[in-house]
Amino acid sequence: MQAAGSTAEAAPQTAVVVGGGISGLLAARVLARAGVRTTVLEASGVWGGCVGSHTVAGLTLDSGAESFATRSTAVSELAATLGLAGKIVAPQPGGAWVQLPDGPRELPRTGVLGIPANPWDPEVRRSLGFLGSLRASLDSLLPAALGTGPEATSVSALVRARMGRRVLDRLVAPVVGGVHSADPGVLDIDMVAPGLRAGIREHGSLAAAVAAQRRGPRAAAIPGAVAAAPRPPVGAPPLQKAGSAVAGLRGGMHTLIPALLAELGRDGVTLLTGARADAVQRAAGGWRVLAGDTAHDAGLLVVAVDGPAAIDLLAGAVPELAGRRPEAGPDVSLVTLVLDLPRLDAAPRGTGVLVAPQSLGIQAKALTHATAKWEWLADQAGPGTHVIRLSYGRGDARHGAAAMPGPRSDAELFTAALTDASSLLALPVTAADVVDWDVVRWGGALPFASLGHKRRVAEVRNICAADGTLAIVGGWLSGNGLAAIVADTPGQVRQLLAPGEGAGSPPL
Repeated sequence: MQAAGSTAEAAPQTAVVVGGGISGLLAARVLARAGVRTTVLEASGVWGGCVGSHTVAGLTLDSGAESFATRSTAVSELAATLGLAGKIVAPQPGGAWVQLPDGPRELPRTGVLGIPANPWDPEVRRSLGFLGSLRASLDSLLPAALGTGPEATSVSALVRARMGRRVLDRLVAPVVGGVHSADPGVLDIDMVAPGLRAGIREHGSLAAAVAAQRRGPRAAAIPGAVAAAPRPPVGAPPLQKAGSAVAGLRGGMHTLIPALLAELGRDGVTLLTGARADAVQRAAGGWRVLAGDTAHDAGLLVVAVDGPAAIDLLAGAVPELAGRRPEAGPDVSLVTLVLDLPRLDAAPRGTGVLVAPQSLGIQAKALTHATAKWEWLADQAGPGTHVIRLSYGRGDARHGAAAMPGPRSDAELFTAALTDASSLLALPVTAADVVDWDVVRWGGALPFASLGHKRRVAEVRNICAADGTLAIVGGWLSGNGLAAIVADTPGQVRQLLAPGEGAGSPPL
């Protein structure tokens, strides 16, 4: 067996990163900037993970994340350091809709995970009705302690207790299903909306906490952004965070990846594709990662793959991690249709539609009208040409990874997409209107933050901190969303560096 870059005792200034998704590339960036000789192993032939691209009808489109939350400046600062600040754009202000059992409604402008900042906003009242808004407004009269105790709390339990069932069913469930592909009854509120319960204690109500989160630094993050906050994204793929103001990059979020790779190359990082990590072992002075016939030795190890794979890979070398394997995320399929359909120029459902789970006859959980959402894409596509993307795969209330019955094959998904698009857009969409189409599948890539997951994350990180040479990063630990990953990964990796060395690293 060949040992790649190894000596009898690995130098502490070396590191191996397992996984070439956005987390792995960001980890390598921090290490390289600290002077650590770094190798990144990626099992596939493609970098970036869920921040990917595909070509449909000659258009290069995002195959995964297509926007980022602007409640923090993490992604905009990363883009700026990569020379992409001038490409940051806000979505078109058309807004999104929600498909309810009794018909479509405009999605409220202000919210987090669909939770409204003001139950009496006209759009909220149209969705909830007078009695629903009245019940939701009682939130301001309830004690701040309700739903904010130390015990783990689901999204549905918090919303139902403070604002009532109608807010849960008609606003929150569609957003959570579209973004997290899961029932809100099984998701830990502290993982999918970090800081929200603390905001209730600070501001006195759930609505006030939502409003406070919405007042984040988003305006500074989007040069030239319109004063009114964009509405939540729809059809959210892995790594997108919805229910918050968002921005994107002209040309697509996938343009982050070649910029990152170019910088890593300049910094001397070794980037290896087709290098699947088969095993991890303790070695003199650090770690040995076995990838096929090659051994990669280093003093530091960063594992940047999905939760189940990370624990499976490390359980032998770090037995304390063995009982902390998270549930696999749901399988999600994205169907992209490029349509020659001038009747869609009017954008009848704004930037797209989220689908309430109880809506009969619709199999998709969300539809994004991408050319209505992004002006740059509409310019590229040309007049009368439209890009829409439908998302399939929603975990049920019993188990996050158990997808509800739905279309499976590409042909079934294509047929379902035509039917669902016709219903959601309120105009016929036929195969004759399709210029080109594609299906992208994400198997378990969306982190699943079930109840108790926050405790598991803390345990995993305590074990890594005690080891001192190991870090595990990724959305399953930081929380779903590109902004969460970009903000979290550098801090976790800097803990591996010698005291003072990581603290002096330049910001992203």
